[in-house]
Amino acid sequence: MSNASIVVRDALPSDVATVREFNRRLALETEGLNLDGEVLHQGVLAVLQDPVKGRYFLAEEGGRVVGQTMITFEWSDWRGGWIWWIQSVYVAMEARRRGVFRGIHSHILNQAKASADVRGVRLYVDQHNHAAQDVYSALGLTRTGYLFFERLFQPPSNPGRFDAEGF
Repeated sequence: MSNASIVVRDALPSDVATVREFNRRLALETEGLNLDGEVLHQGVLAVLQDPVKGRYFLAEEGGRVVGQTMITFEWSDWRGGWIWWIQSVYVAMEARRRGVFRGIHSHILNQAKASADVRGVRLYVDQHNHAAQDVYSALGLTRTGYLFFERLFQPPSNPGRFDAEGF
């Protein structure tokens, strides 16, 4: 389904409260996480103020923000260009199944294809989030053979000190 009334735009620093709230809802809904509001605020603001960290795109319907997506950037030495990672996908509950993410995704693909040094887009999704997987497949994204591994570090409780790992 497509929704011609969806307008996609770059997020601005003045959108920090909206993006923060959408990210809070996303973490709670998908992972059951209650994120620290101040850490989340500073993290979102950092992206909004520094495009090297990423870009948020907001979908508006009738002048109201109803969805968001962030992209971050990975340099691919194998491809000699950038891979844009789609992250922080959230559509307000009342706006789902109306083409909001489809509009954002199309906007991102158009911008990526217009950039001579972008080689593709990627995203990751929780293995149990079958609804999202169905949406991504319907948009032409294909499942890869890659598995992801991670080791996350908590920010130090005292910003002036490092933990045993040096982080």
